[in-house]
Amino acid sequence: MTPAGLLSPLSLNGQTSTRIAVCAATPWEMRAIRSAFHPVVEQTAGGIPMLVHVAGEQEYWLVQTGVGPEKARRCAARLLDHQSFSLMISTGFACALIAVGIGALLVGHEVVSSGRDGPTSVSPIDVPGEARDRLVGCIQAIVPEVHMGRFVSTDHVIGSASEKRVFADKTQAIGLDMESAALATEANRTRTPFVIIRTVSDLLDEDLPLDFNLFLRPTGWLKGIGTVLVAPSCLLGINRLRRQSGVAAEALTAFFRQYAATMMHQRQEHRSAPM
Repeated sequence: MTPAGLLSPLSLNGQTSTRIAVCAATPWEMRAIRSAFHPVVEQTAGGIPMLVHVAGEQEYWLVQTGVGPEKARRCAARLLDHQSFSLMISTGFACALIAVGIGALLVGHEVVSSGRDGPTSVSPIDVPGEARDRLVGCIQAIVPEVHMGRFVSTDHVIGSASEKRVFADKTQAIGLDMESAALATEANRTRTPFVIIRTVSDLLDEDLPLDFNLFLRPTGWLKGIGTVLVAPSCLLGINRLRRQSGVAAEALTAFFRQYAATMMHQRQEHRSAPM
């Protein structure tokens, strides 16, 4: 089923289109991704609002899932049950679990789901697909091999350097987020090719300035604001994190611009090649 107003997979100049879901959790991450794709059209699929960019035979569906594994799982399930995709990308910001700089690109081929009691399951990312192969080829040209590996997804924000170290040692992961494992589970369920591409916004050996888990609870905002008011030094850490997130956002935009341009160039070369 194709939502009203969207092009069907076979309606682009008689060629089969490649439909790619680009999923991020927050408005700030989505803003960085949207900056790479112009123009976009607002659409709804399965009750989920999204932005769609069509470039030649490529359709990019930009989807904001919400923060955390449960919101990501529900969003992905509704989206994938409504529409098929050539590729799903989990993107946005990540905590580095290896020694890299702010804004570094991390690529996940495997993801561990981990709660407060420790790692619980590993979701392999092994569904093959042409769109995924082309993306991996694009990545390999610009990302060091050490920046490609396993991710770990948690059900809460990991804020202290000591806790990050524990996760790094237990899982041997290169990056940490909250949504990728849930997205991978739904992608595997529907046999949708999947990959994780995130940029680093906080480092392995630094503490977050406050407990951001407070802001994930319905009544936590007042406690979070109270923490800042009674400890104004938190503002220095928040400003540092804001600057780092800005660097990560710019790197995310730059990658997706390069990716979209590379895919367009490859399509043009393919069409112009002698039969």
